Amino acid sequence: MTIHHWSRDSEAEQSKDFRRVLWTGEHSQLVIMTIEPGGEIGEETHPDNDQILSFVSGSAKAVIEGEEHLVAAGDIVAVPAGTRHNFINVGHSPLVLYTIYGPAHHAEGAVHATKEEADAKEEAGEDEPPQ
Repeated sequence: MTIHHWSRDSEAEQSKDFRRVLWTGEHSQLVIMTIEPGGEIGEETHPDNDQILSFVSGSAKAVIEGEEHLVAAGDIVAVPAGTRHNFINVGHSPLVLYTIYGPAHHAEGAVHATKEEADAKEEAGEDEPPQ
């Protein structure tokens, strides 16, 4: 068995991509995201995926089923499958977070430099999780 290990802070400092899949397992997936000031993940619902988000730096407005909450570094948010959600960077620095999907939601090893690239890949069916 191979142990996969990352430094939470150094990985976050190195990653400037909107979304980077770090690891994909049989039942879950680890992804790091960097959202620029004023940017957002985009409102979405994952019917088949639970999601746990851990915030490393920055601050955001979490909009979950229309209810707003402020989140910041050190916070963790669980989003159950089927829940409409968005996270909007309301700070002056990048919002960096890790998210764990269960099961995997993105293509293994996917790297999307921008939200626009991520949206285009999803739209084209080029960001499908392993079967």
